[in-house]
Amino acid sequence: MLNASEIPMGYGDIDLYNSQFSPSTVHVKNVALQRYFRKYLLQKAISVFKWNLPEEWDEDYFKYALYGVGYIAVLNTRTFGVICQTGSLSGYNLYYRPSYIIITNPLLKETITANINQDCALIKLQPDYSSIMDIVEFYADQMALCAEAIGMNLVNVKTATVFGAENKAQAETFKKAFDVVNGGDVAVVTGRNLFDDTGKPKWFPFVQDMKAQYITSDLLSDMRKIEAMYDTRIGIPNANTDKKERLLTDEINANNVETATMCEQWLESIKKGVNLANDMYNLQISVDWRVNPKTDIADDWKEGVD
Repeated sequence: MLNASEIPMGYGDIDLYNSQFSPSTVHVKNVALQRYFRKYLLQKAISVFKWNLPEEWDEDYFKYALYGVGYIAVLNTRTFGVICQTGSLSGYNLYYRPSYIIITNPLLKETITANINQDCALIKLQPDYSSIMDIVEFYADQMALCAEAIGMNLVNVKTATVFGAENKAQAETFKKAFDVVNGGDVAVVTGRNLFDDTGKPKWFPFVQDMKAQYITSDLLSDMRKIEAMYDTRIGIPNANTDKKERLLTDEINANNVETATMCEQWLESIKKGVNLANDMYNLQISVDWRVNPKTDIADDWKEGVD
């Protein structure tokens, strides 16, 4: 049976599933924004490895199943020959690993129960058969929260001027003067009715210190940091470009190692299933780094390094 971390569901469904086990966490209110970042971050993760798959397979289905579900089976069918399909893992072997997969597809016209490593080759992303949707959802939430805060801050710094009008005619005078000022006139002449009896103007800015209210630059910087953390987590090289000082060679090398370590484990897990599928069905499936964090870093990454 699949658990909530093994299928590409939204955090609402995950919360519904997990609420009986653990308290809910804080999520962005703008669900559409979170979905935007979820799609974007998932596509970034899928791009890390470069695949060579059989031409008759749907490459998008294969990749999204592998990353979104966590595994995909390769098996020989009577109707379509050797295909790739996802399904539900079940059973257990001596080491409490799933022993077979149940595949249901209307076009197959039957439910297939295939023993793993005997009737099919299982290609899994992680050793625990889980997907990366928990990682994607977490960072998508953080980036969406930043984006939401950026939008709020940009609106809040559009501070208006408040006018104290005694009647409609005075209000219209204020509006006209404000329009003229915003229109670029260098001098605006007003009457005494815009001032009180003591000579003080009847307008005042709603927020005094606009610069103190503007934090969009900091939020954008934080968003870049969050995305860099995600890139490091999924194996995309990054050189901590948000740092103000010059980077040291050892710092970049350390970051490259951190970037590669986790995804090398993913690649090893994938290749085990790929090699088995190739041996069982005489296929030529291959997978490798698109850009190796340790060896394929572009020269321009090293510019300015001490």
